[in-house]
Amino acid sequence: MRIAIIGAHKVGKTTLAEELLENLPGYTLEIEPYYQMESSGYEFSEESYPDDFLEQFNYSAQLVFKSGDDVIFDRCVIDILAYLHVLDSGRNIQSLFEKVQTIIDEIDVFVFVPIEEPDLISNHQIELPKLRHKVNELLYDWIEDLGIKVIKVSGTLSNRKDQVLTGILS
Repeated sequence: MRIAIIGAHKVGKTTLAEELLENLPGYTLEIEPYYQMESSGYEFSEESYPDDFLEQFNYSAQLVFKSGDDVIFDRCVIDILAYLHVLDSGRNIQSLFEKVQTIIDEIDVFVFVPIEEPDLISNHQIELPKLRHKVNELLYDWIEDLGIKVIKVSGTLSNRKDQVLTGILS
């Protein structure tokens, strides 16, 4: 099974992915494309630059297509495209959105980690809080627009893990 964990930054995606990895024997983790690209020598801009997100989008798409089964993706094309769109709302993303529709067919389970109310992380601990909230809102819309079924998680790490395991094993 291929599991993609989506959400804005600082919501607990990586922590959840690592916890799931410990509870799903035989699975591998594809860490966030940003970190994979950075470790391969890609130099990102100091500021959130839309073209960096476009590169991450393409990298993420390749990860999905070349991966095997039993993999957890920490972030995927949907949330990366949401960042690109929020940062550059004038850019025509129709062809990228269509590519997302093709890629989502390769994913078996989507796990959405939204910003909780009240937010578990205080604003002073978050870089770019407005961007984070806009991406979160856009993800809610796109999940509906794309017609994908997601496991929306909340609560403690243990609760989130249990929600995912129950969702994929039932």
